[in-house]
Amino acid sequence: MPSTWVARRPRRHGGVSYRVMFRTGGRESAPRYAGAFSTMRQAKIRRDWVAGELAALRVPDLTVLAEPVAAPSLRSIAERWQASRVDVRVSTTIQHRTALNRVLPVLGDRPVTALLPADVADLVAKLVEDGKARESIRKSVTALAMVLDFAGVSPNPARDRIQVKLPLEEPDETEPPSAEHVEAIAWLLPTPYLLGLLALDATGVRVGELEAARIGDLDENRKAWLVRAAISKTRKARWVELPDDLYAAVIGRLPAREDRDVSAALFPGVTADRLRMAIGRACRDGGVPHFSPHALRHRRISLLHRQGRSWAEIGEQVGQRSRIVTADRYTHALIDYREIDRAKLLGRARMVQTPVQTSDPRNRPLAGTF
Repeated sequence: MPSTWVARRPRRHGGVSYRVMFRTGGRESAPRYAGAFSTMRQAKIRRDWVAGELAALRVPDLTVLAEPVAAPSLRSIAERWQASRVDVRVSTTIQHRTALNRVLPVLGDRPVTALLPADVADLVAKLVEDGKARESIRKSVTALAMVLDFAGVSPNPARDRIQVKLPLEEPDETEPPSAEHVEAIAWLLPTPYLLGLLALDATGVRVGELEAARIGDLDENRKAWLVRAAISKTRKARWVELPDDLYAAVIGRLPAREDRDVSAALFPGVTADRLRMAIGRACRDGGVPHFSPHALRHRRISLLHRQGRSWAEIGEQVGQRSRIVTADRYTHALIDYREIDRAKLLGRARMVQTPVQTSDPRNRPLAGTF
């Protein structure tokens, strides 16, 4: 018949432990372990509980006595999720971190299993109250949803379409600048930014691709630089060809061939943020409607379409994966389809003396003195 008892066992480093054992049948059944305790009183409590289970014709389930494991916090899961995203670029990692930084101050200490759709809705309301843009809120909710997916939370409260609503906001329609406006601000830009502006207008590349261009990516025979797959948004490498006059101006500002550092920027001093600010200031000072560097990509695609290029050719040239997106979002009816007077603008750039550049640190104190 079933039985239970307490066995005394000496400990390795002295003292005694009390082990609770039981059988579900007679002596022919194997003894089973039901826990070890430091006092006889605790052991007897466990023994009596086991005896009650056996009397009720139940096999004692010790898992029901285990302390529940606390669910991890959203903050800890978010850190693990971010560390696991080795499949994305650095820019995407920064975007995820920025998006979660809007979430964690509000929900970071909550257990992931305790989050409800109402909590996510409250988060959206809090971000709206703080004046965050709709797109920023959308990115935060999307990042939260991916973290909860990583934690295995189902159903995912951040994906509840009934309770979680984004604020209503009319999307901004990108309006490409006219040739007149591009020329007006080009006269106000310093030469490095002027060349960056002209390269964006002539090729339609993304401003991030312009910033990432290196001297080592330049092919002087084809007068083009290589946008590497690691840089391209489509994960596909492509060549960006420059017009002859613009290519000559870009090459003219580089050091002599034997002194060039292949890892140096092809457009030195031009970054996405600096160019964006420089164009913004020039628009203000020139009294023209504000536009961003990305608007020049819209302008170039619209001009290519006007010239009769197919969507496949346009997508291949500017690195656009979706032909539908190219047609619907990047093609506009322009005020004028005139090309800017690049020759006149490059003439201004040639009037500015190019400083002497050298890769030898010993000669740097002499740079610009000749």
